[in-house]
Amino acid sequence: MKLELSFKALMVACAVAWAPGWACTGITLTSADSCTVVARTIEWGGSDLNSQYVVVPRGYVEQSYTPTGVDGMKFASRYGYVGLSVEQKEFVAEGLNEVGLSAGLFYFPGYGRYEDYDENQKEASIADLQLVSWVLGRCATIDDVKAALDSVHVVAIDPRASTVHWRFADVTGRQVVLEIIDGKKRFYENRLGVLTNSPGFDWQITNLNNYVNLFPGAAPAQEMGGVRLSQFGAGSGLLGIPGDVTPPSRFVRAAFFQTTAPVPATAEDAVLSALQILNNFDIPIGIEFAKDKVPSGIPSATQWTSATDMHNRVIYYRTMWNSRIRSINLNNIDFGTVGYSAVPLDLEKRQPIEVVL
Repeated sequence: MKLELSFKALMVACAVAWAPGWACTGITLTSADSCTVVARTIEWGGSDLNSQYVVVPRGYVEQSYTPTGVDGMKFASRYGYVGLSVEQKEFVAEGLNEVGLSAGLFYFPGYGRYEDYDENQKEASIADLQLVSWVLGRCATIDDVKAALDSVHVVAIDPRASTVHWRFADVTGRQVVLEIIDGKKRFYENRLGVLTNSPGFDWQITNLNNYVNLFPGAAPAQEMGGVRLSQFGAGSGLLGIPGDVTPPSRFVRAAFFQTTAPVPATAEDAVLSALQILNNFDIPIGIEFAKDKVPSGIPSATQWTSATDMHNRVIYYRTMWNSRIRSINLNNIDFGTVGYSAVPLDLEKRQPIEVVL
């Protein structure tokens, strides 16, 4: 009875937590020494997602949620991994495994549609919010991911919740986006390395053509009717770039900020550069809701930002509660002996202030 009640509570939490208001922005940088870093934000302005980092050893066995309970696919981890979870420890939204595969989910409302859940196939069915965990525990390369997904049915726990789409990247720098449309899995090679939310990835790439006029640097001065026109400040070549926080606008800005950034010398420099770029995508808590309906109790809609160095097996993060960059080095973890653990990203939920004078 207790399990049934907790599962019903989970269904409600999923439907509420994945309501409109979720947003994510992902970028990719490659250093001069050929290390690829994927970075992203994760937003939800309704409440604290109570995110945790989870350490999952080799051989750890999990079972998927389905619309009828915790009765879906059972799966054991071939590879150990570290993940950043939302709402509860099983729902890993971003992670890295010990062989350098990165995986993350991004909110995808109104465009994706999974196949209908068939209880007769529950042993081969996995919840969308647990797919990142399944992939990280099973796969080493993008080809592994694509082959493995042929054998599973991705389902929603609650039909009221939004769909998601996924970004996978391996240590070679190859990156793909997975979207499930009308029950069919579709993979897109992501050479640009940017991802946000809806509409679909192929539409977002096409939409970049609307901004072919943008360029880095300064627009040249010119005369108009005898009046000299010149820039007011730096960056006038980007006049007209969209400034709102909708997914198409964030995709365009992310693409231009990423591709105009100086090439970082090392992987760690790429991490720092990526986090600096993503400062531009922090979403203030007030703008996602109507006036007088803004939730209180959290300082930002951007709850955490992460950067993953796949080559050196390090995942970095900072949060709305603490902007200090923290890291987890997978090389320091023996995934053959470590126990499973789930630890809050922030032990103290208050921005630290250093007194210097």
